[in-house]
Amino acid sequence: MNYAAVKQNFSKYQQLDVRYDPDVHALWYYMKAGPRPCFTVNLLNEIASFQASLKTMSTGKRDNDRIDFLVLASGIPHIFNLGGDLDLFKSLIRNKDRDGLSQYATLCIDVLYQNVVNLNLPVTTIGLVKGSALGGGLEAALSCDVLIAEKGAKMGFPEILFNLFPGMGAYSLLARKLDPVRAEKLILSGKLYDAKELYDMGVVDHLADKGQGEKFVAEYIKRHNKFKNGFDGIRQVREKINPLDYQELKEITDIWVETALKLKDKDIRMMDRLVRSQDRLYQSASSSEDRRADEQHDDGNFPGVERRDSLSISMPTEKRRPYLHSVRVGSRKDKEEEKES
Repeated sequence: MNYAAVKQNFSKYQQLDVRYDPDVHALWYYMKAGPRPCFTVNLLNEIASFQASLKTMSTGKRDNDRIDFLVLASGIPHIFNLGGDLDLFKSLIRNKDRDGLSQYATLCIDVLYQNVVNLNLPVTTIGLVKGSALGGGLEAALSCDVLIAEKGAKMGFPEILFNLFPGMGAYSLLARKLDPVRAEKLILSGKLYDAKELYDMGVVDHLADKGQGEKFVAEYIKRHNKFKNGFDGIRQVREKINPLDYQELKEITDIWVETALKLKDKDIRMMDRLVRSQDRLYQSASSSEDRRADEQHDDGNFPGVERRDSLSISMPTEKRRPYLHSVRVGSRKDKEEEKES
């Protein structure tokens, strides 16, 4: 694969930026969802199309055109992904649209499951988290074979704060990586965890220095290639010991849909506040992106990816609503609504 192949097959995407590193046969895809960096229907559809294209392209490829590594990252500074489309959730829940919720959840797990099974291709999937990975964003990272996070990145599941739970893979993936008890504790805490905390817990596989994520991934790939036979063998053993089938994910999304439809007005108001928080984060990130626009390198290959630092977010205390304060929901309207709830 080369620049021409990348441009021909992937330039049509609006919410994905695809780059290829021919030296190590690694294909990077950077999420850049709008109007906020969450899993919008458009982003999910583009990822599904990207995955389908990769399967087609991998058929009959010459050895020098092969893809050995598939790296999921973010094209938005300071933010990996903020999770599910809460704006859409609010509308569907208020309208009691069970089919709409089910269709969205199914689209999420369709994409996630393809990553879990490596697209049924001989590839290693890597998730690189820089900045904030929340809810579905963390689920996406967990679906990769290897989760690499920069020091200072913040990750967690805020869903319990609006009386819901992450239903698109969180429990299944965490229970296999940790155990059910620790998985539940993490999910129900509603807390933002520092990358180092999750590394110590065993959720994050490797820590990279801040701003050095891409470099760390490149070094990891080189080490992996040195011991490729052993690495690939261990991955196959892990999949054999702890397989995750699609039906498990589907049944959990069914529970998620029914739980979502039971949310009260105060829970939906909490979603409103989180959406406004996401908007502020995205606006801040967009301003930073505009300032760096002239430094971008759009050559279709990995070299030249800019350095992006992680968002600095204060950790919560037990007496505060963790996610809300971590993203500084501080407007007068927010505070008045929080008192009402």
